[in-house]
Amino acid sequence: MMKTGITKAPDTAADSAPRVLEDLIHQAERANASDIHLQMIGETARVAFRLDGLMTPAMELPEAVAERVFGRIKFLARLKTYQESLPQDGRIDKSFVGAQNDIRVATYPTVTGEKIVLRLFAQSNAPVLRELELPEGVCVELEHFLRGTSGLLLLTGPAGSGKTTTIYSCLRYLTELGGRHMITVEDPVEQIIPGIMQTEVNEARGLDFACAARHLLRQDPQVLVIGEIRDDQTANLAIRAGLTGHLVISTLHAGSCKGVFERLLVMCRDHYAVWSAVELVLNQRLVRRVCHACNGAGCADCLQTGYRGRVPAVEWLRVDDALRRKVREQGLDSIVPAQPLEFAARRVLQQGITNQTEFDRIFNP
Repeated sequence: MMKTGITKAPDTAADSAPRVLEDLIHQAERANASDIHLQMIGETARVAFRLDGLMTPAMELPEAVAERVFGRIKFLARLKTYQESLPQDGRIDKSFVGAQNDIRVATYPTVTGEKIVLRLFAQSNAPVLRELELPEGVCVELEHFLRGTSGLLLLTGPAGSGKTTTIYSCLRYLTELGGRHMITVEDPVEQIIPGIMQTEVNEARGLDFACAARHLLRQDPQVLVIGEIRDDQTANLAIRAGLTGHLVISTLHAGSCKGVFERLLVMCRDHYAVWSAVELVLNQRLVRRVCHACNGAGCADCLQTGYRGRVPAVEWLRVDDALRRKVREQGLDSIVPAQPLEFAARRVLQQGITNQTEFDRIFNP
């Protein structure tokens, strides 16, 4: 595979900060990058794209250009341009830079200089469930759950494993079914979905997931999406809501279907309530797809990485009465997902969608 090349922006007066910034954003969007990382190191700023979940070096900016670009980013995001010693957060409207996406800005001080991360939020409609390339068994289970009126769906997996995309697709499915009041609590809101009441947490002002969920239950939701279960209070709220006539969707960092229950049973003292509320667990990863344009050799379309786009590998667990009895008798070791995660990824490999190098990166690091 070819190595990614790093370009260097020329340090001339003609290269104004607005044009350099816009070119950088447009290049990232063409590559379908999710984030742009800029960090001062010595007399240059290194720029990298988060492409298909991995950091990909893109270019270097000379110090003079970098200073103007950093200042331009802060100005557009309504941040303090002179502040470099404390973190700041803001947003850039896509119209300000001719972008396809709204942009979230986060700055952070480091020992080598300031670091800025731009998160690109795609504003296109969420894909329908059948467009996610999920295994047929997962689609059937999700559709069955979403047609219900109560219970808890939990998604797990590392950051960047596609959990949010799956949730948005579930919400789109629910809006197409119609007839239900839906509320989300997110950090941050990545897509605006018409017909859904969406809330963004603001921990600096005391609005965390637990606080938001507690108050939103008074808004009479039939469907409640909690972006992430991070603490005991949020976990118990989600369980209680799932038992009292609400359809609840959330995420929990655990790494496996079994791990979800290992964490949840520590967070919630009422183990009976946990087993009664949880109906479906998905554990997913995203596997990079071999670039069609170069068949993995590396080209301009994939920024010389050999990959473009990703496909999900998923294991899932339907919690039914039979499983509940089995766990009572044999314990958590009796939890076996419908299709092990590695088996799901190997099927993607056998279909030629990905290659052995990518499979080993995920399962044999």
